[in-house]
Order: sequence, then C-alpha cells, then structure tokens
Amino acid sequence: MNIVTIIPSRLASTRLPNKALADINGLPMIVHVWRRGIEADLGPVIVACGDKAIAEAIRDVGGEAVMTDPRLNSGSDRVFAALEAVDPAGKYEVIVNLQGDMPTATPAMLTTLVAPLRRPGAEVATLASVIAAPNERLSDSVVKVAVSMPPGSKAGRAIYFSRNTIPWGGGEHYHHIGLYAYRRDALTRFSQLPPSPLEQREKLEQLRALEHGMRIDISIVDVNPLGVDTLDDLNIARSLLV
Repeated sequence: MNIVTIIPSRLASTRLPNKALADINGLPMIVHVWRRGIEADLGPVIVACGDKAIAEAIRDVGGEAVMTDPRLNSGSDRVFAALEAVDPAGKYEVIVNLQGDMPTATPAMLTTLVAPLRRPGAEVATLASVIAAPNERLSDSVVKVAVSMPPGSKAGRAIYFSRNTIPWGGGEHYHHIGLYAYRRDALTRFSQLPPSPLEQREKLEQLRALEHGMRIDISIVDVNPLGVDTLDDLNIARSLLV
C-alpha cells in the first residue's frame, strides 16, 4: 500500500492554549509527534497546520508542513484538506491520521493501526486498549468502544462508540484510542458527510462513519498513548520523553 501519514495541528485549544508548540525537553510537542510518524517508516509524514508558527516549527527540523484553513472544524477535515493539496492525483491509498497531541504514540502502534487495511473490506481502522481502572470505565471523558471479535482475538469490528460504559455485562471493556487510518475513498466519503445525530449527541465524530454504514476495524494494543489536553498531561509527557 502507498501510505501517507498526516498530522493535523492548530494552536487553538481551550484547555491548553498553544499546546502544539509546548516545550517538551527542548522541542515543541508537534515535533515529537512528527518524529513518531517518521520512526514508523510507513511513508511520507506531513503536518497539516492551521497556524504558520506550527509550519515553521516543522520546517525548522526538515519536515514537510501544509497550511490549511484555520476555520476547519475537525482534525479529519484538516487531514483531507492537506491530502487534496499534496496529492491531487491520488497516489496514496491509505491515510494515517496521527493526532498532533499524542507525542507518546509508538511506531509499533502505527504499524498495527494500518494492518486491517491490508485486507479487503475494512474502510477505516483504529485502536483500543483494555480498560483496567474502574474509574476509567465510568468516566465520560474516556471513550469506550464495543468490539465484535472472536474470543482470544486482538482484532475485530467496531459496533458502537460511547462515553457511557459499553457493552453491558461481564468481560473486558475497551478504551478507544483516537488514531485512525483510512482508505482514500473512505476518507473522501467521510469528509463529505454531514454530522450525524448520534455523533452530535455523543460528541464523537467516528459515529458519523458508523451511522452511514462504513466499516471500522479495531486492533487491540497493550499501551494507551498519552493525549496531552492539560498542563498535568504535558508534565507527564515531559517525564516520559527523556
């Protein structure tokens, strides 16, 4: 497969302003994320920027950055806009959406992420991990996913995503990890769909794909990468990325 990794990033953040440029041991956070993409060695890595300062930070380390409209509503919209700008001929078959606030994502995670798209049928791929702490299972800030998969397997199909605890009953519960890989036609279709009712109710963009009949494959990984949303998260990232 011809794969491109696109990292959406902008400075507007309500909980941690300018977090893309927050210093983590001498480098902006967005540079750490870009490095994780490079280390995965899946193909070119491009940062889709909503602000010139982010583009400058990436270009300063020799990376490729594309300016996108700062008014775009979501990371997936920014990814699609950057893809159309850099690859209008449609060379790339698979697009990895690596979130710009996940500096601890590992190359192995990205390799696992794209694996389902090497098989027929899957349109979108994403990751999840087992929820070990009861407080995470009950927290509405932790997005859960109900996965249909055979016993003992570590891969299956996403049935539903929710901020509530799903599914009911005994057994594992899974914490969704917001990294995505799309077949190109799936990303194109998704970008053109209107927000869906359940998406708006749960405040979860991935439900738009499910509500419109798109297939999302899930791979289970052992580690949940840190998403930096607060100053406490940033300090944890600084301690991890030494």
